[in-house]
Amino acid sequence: MRIGELADATGVSTRSLRYYEEQGLIRSDRTAGGWREFDEPMVERVVMIQHLLAAGLGSATIGELLPCLEAPPAERTGVLEVLLAEGVERLEAKRREIDRELEVLQALRQDVSIPTAAS
Repeated sequence: MRIGELADATGVSTRSLRYYEEQGLIRSDRTAGGWREFDEPMVERVVMIQHLLAAGLGSATIGELLPCLEAPPAERTGVLEVLLAEGVERLEAKRREIDRELEVLQALRQDVSIPTAAS
């Protein structure tokens, strides 16, 4: 299938697909005329890339994960589990930071809304 067909099948822009190819996340063959030709499994791969991006992972990390995800479970090395655990820890740290910031803002908001005796 051509790049436009892959874009239609996945809901991903052709620009993003070209970027994924530059990053080595997807691959295509070239026709004699220079057109990109993608095979059918690229649809599932692009969908998986979209899920991983939505989880906050960058393209370099996704590039490391894709071979793990595509390998049979018996051939996996544990890299997938480590990378996913690191992603979870990164997001939990962000959540703790956001919770702290919210507490400070809520305390400031409360301090500002209480009139003082000097007013």
